[in-house]
Amino acid sequence: LEQGSALSMPFQDNMFDGAYTLHVGMNVDDKASLFSEIYRVLKPGATFGIYDIMRQKEGDLLYPVPWATKSSISKLSTPEQYKKGLINAGLSFLMSTTVEILHWVFFKQIRAKAEENGGPPPLSLHTLMQENAAEKIKNLVGNITANLIAPVEIIARKT
Repeated sequence: LEQGSALSMPFQDNMFDGAYTLHVGMNVDDKASLFSEIYRVLKPGATFGIYDIMRQKEGDLLYPVPWATKSSISKLSTPEQYKKGLINAGLSFLMSTTVEILHWVFFKQIRAKAEENGGPPPLSLHTLMQENAAEKIKNLVGNITANLIAPVEIIARKT
């Protein structure tokens, strides 16, 4: 999407039995439009899942991070802001879970495999994050450790 453009998905109303976003909201400023469009394309009774990094408390984040090289392009919100946006779009909020442990296990496994193999595999997160991948991961872990951010799962339903 271009800056300032309205969010519109090229799908018919009530088209999908379910949907999820995986690390999307951190880059979307207008979450109200995102959630309204998701509501529009879901069938009644459909479940919607979110897995995003979300703001836990105020404070300056270390940058760069995997989704943003600087604060001006990071669009983090709190779980409560997500909940409010989902409800305002017409979705029923079912649950929210903070899942920091998954990130710790995931990054620990990546580090162990890289050490075991003498470096990272040809295709992995560093491919997407490019030359400063190590710094982005270090800052992500530091921000989680400082309880400024956390990975969060949210489940909602279109009623």
